Amino acid sequence: MAIGLLALMAAAVFFGAAFYVSAVEQPARLTLDDRALLTEWKPAYKRGAAMQAPLALAGFALAMIAWWQNSHPGFLIGAIAIIAPWPWTLFGIKPTNDALLATDAERAGPASRARIVRWGALHAVRTALGAIASLALLWACLSR
Repeated sequence: MAIGLLALMAAAVFFGAAFYVSAVEQPARLTLDDRALLTEWKPAYKRGAAMQAPLALAGFALAMIAWWQNSHPGFLIGAIAIIAPWPWTLFGIKPTNDALLATDAERAGPASRARIVRWGALHAVRTALGAIASLALLWACLSR
């Protein structure tokens, strides 16, 4: 059971961070001018990725161990949902990330703003996946 609780903790922290970005940081950054917007987004993205990628990996590994130990479907659902942001990021968000990272702050403008707005919508999928993982793992933990 302790492994399942650790998986839930990892998923909940992942979800909390993703929710904060979607509900607080992204709307706040969109009030900035184009240059400041891009300048703020770049380090925030890099720091967020450095935090959330290991959380997703740890949550996945722990949830799989918990599922192997007691076969509750919530652990398997949670494992799949918490690792799903990895392929989503690689195939769904990476082109937008790469375009933004390659844009110099001096060249920021309506196009970079539109990409950051699009990034916010794409990031909301990561938030939803974190919520699904957290709820599935909570269900599994409460069922034991």
